[in-house]
Amino acid sequence: MLFKDVLQLVGHLNYTWTNTESLLIYLIAGLAKTDKETAIIIFLTLNTTKARIELVERLAKMSKTTSEDRKAVLELTSRLSRQARLRNKYTHCIYSFDQTGTRASTQLMRVVESKDAVRYGKVEALDDPEMMRISASIAAIQGINKDIWTLVEAKNFPH
Repeated sequence: MLFKDVLQLVGHLNYTWTNTESLLIYLIAGLAKTDKETAIIIFLTLNTTKARIELVERLAKMSKTTSEDRKAVLELTSRLSRQARLRNKYTHCIYSFDQTGTRASTQLMRVVESKDAVRYGKVEALDDPEMMRISASIAAIQGINKDIWTLVEAKNFPH
């Protein structure tokens, strides 16, 4: 895998993720029954994906949300959360390439502490199966994006 191919695919993953995560603004606006500007302020005030997804899920679970809407929103946030794991891995790691620029690996930026030891920086190959996994995640996130837009438009949420 060439350096430029890895960067291009990871960039595509991050672009797709950011584009889709921003759609939570419309779910916040619709579920909280507020305007888009207020929803943007709320979205930007929460500085992690996890916090933003939790807010949307909590709004969906309120008694004023219909069971149909609750089910649809929770299904979307569940799918988004599953994709967040892979996106976070590739956003928060160090990339290494051999001298030829064709063998790629990642080193995770996480400390794992046990009772008597500390480990860090798990190294994993960025091989063809892993690149296919990233491509599949991009496609899944794009599907979530379309499904959020479908819900936002069907429910006439502010956008």
